[in-house]
Amino acid sequence: MNSRGDKSPLFLFQYFDMISADKIRQIADVKLAEGSNYLVDVIVKPGNKINVLLDNDAGISIVDCIALSRYIESNLDRDIEDFELNVMSPGLTEPFKIARQYQKNIGKQVDLVTKDGKKMTGKLLSIKADQVELETRTKERGEKNKGKKLVVSIIKINLDQIKETKLVLSF
Repeated sequence: MNSRGDKSPLFLFQYFDMISADKIRQIADVKLAEGSNYLVDVIVKPGNKINVLLDNDAGISIVDCIALSRYIESNLDRDIEDFELNVMSPGLTEPFKIARQYQKNIGKQVDLVTKDGKKMTGKLLSIKADQVELETRTKERGEKNKGKKLVVSIIKINLDQIKETKLVLSF
């Protein structure tokens, strides 16, 4: 009986805790320790919708994604925690999330936005001790009636000052 004294059915809902991103990272790290793949990010959304971003300096394959997905799934219990799991590459249009992505893309053109809103495009030269080195090329007005000249600059930016970096796609 319920609090009103009638015999209407009671509905019991089982509450499932959200799986933590740290738990998924720990599981993935065990599997990834045996190879050259690395974890870029783990995102857990409400309803335990888990997205795992996986990469490799030489590129990631669907076989790599499937292997990690199966490993993670085998280390979770659906009877305790229901979930949806997607393991994928971060994609070419996604911003860099970790320093190793900068390392992977040395020598390539990137668009970079600093936290203070400054935008620049240039060739990624290096990443050393939490600092990115970027070669930019701009045209600046020269002396009167001499037109514009190309100015090449090397800019060093601390990773903690970068809001977003994306690979420039050229076809």
